[in-house]
Amino acid sequence: MALIKFLSFLILLYGLVGVVLSFIEINGVAKDEHGRETGTTKRKINLPFHRLSLWLGGVTFFLTMIIVRIGAQDAGVMVTPRGVDEDELHTGWHIVMPWNSIYIMDKTVWVYTCANSAKEGAKPDADAIWAPTKDGIKMGFDVSVSWRIIPTEASWIYANISENDGGTSGRYYWLEENVIRPKLKSAMALTVSNYSPIEAYSTKRQEIQDHIIARMREEVKGYKLIIEQVDMREVFYNPEYEQAINAKKLAEQEVLRLVEVTKQKEEQLKQSSIDKDIAIQQAEGEAKSLQIKGTSIAQNPKIIELEWINKWDGKLPTYMMGDGKGIMMNLNNK
Repeated sequence: MALIKFLSFLILLYGLVGVVLSFIEINGVAKDEHGRETGTTKRKINLPFHRLSLWLGGVTFFLTMIIVRIGAQDAGVMVTPRGVDEDELHTGWHIVMPWNSIYIMDKTVWVYTCANSAKEGAKPDADAIWAPTKDGIKMGFDVSVSWRIIPTEASWIYANISENDGGTSGRYYWLEENVIRPKLKSAMALTVSNYSPIEAYSTKRQEIQDHIIARMREEVKGYKLIIEQVDMREVFYNPEYEQAINAKKLAEQEVLRLVEVTKQKEEQLKQSSIDKDIAIQQAEGEAKSLQIKGTSIAQNPKIIELEWINKWDGKLPTYMMGDGKGIMMNLNNK
């Protein structure tokens, strides 16, 4: 549209120059058919097609002045001599009289972030939101709020919200600092106060987030805003409380380790007692067996000869005892 307006202006300007020059007469030299000077004459300057250019350029330039295009991500607010028109201009082409002004309002989603890390959020310094739990323990939260204006209320926002920096985004920055941020801090404090630190840190985070979204949606209705989402990105304790928690966790882990060591030693003692009982039973069994065998031999000496016969492999012994005086005889000597 800007290019068409510029070209139409050039065409119109060409036509205007042609019209002005058509009223100017300049002196010239009159000549006959043989090229000889016969005197002086006056003539007008005529630019080619200047009347057509004047008409075409004028119409085109006028059309570019009254036709306004509203983009897919915008809503148009029309300011007339009587004030702000309540009817917004939405995506597409619109005819607007030259005495009216059109201001473009962004209807896309904006994200406002409070973060503990410097330069990560909307503020250059650490800006996490601290809220007390029901135990009185303050916890920090990195939170992002996704929000946007209600497109059909763009005219109300334009008429009622300050534009501090004078730019097209001034109203949005004002809304973030004076509506989104305070409402977020209030919703966080009211919601987190119903939960314990452990619930806020882990088990109830989704539930807390849902309650904050519901609170904020209700509280920003008067400013014609829509809360799309609230994301609790990170939760953390203050340093002193975190050190106490870590010390407690370490102590609990040490207790669990000692309990496990005690269990292992008890199992070892049980196993030692079992092994001892087995050894005692085996020894008692062997002693009982020897006692029975000794009694049998004493009552019947022939048992020894029977045992010897049962164990003989059929070969004659190489050595044998003598007459009981300790003399061993080699039976293989010939």
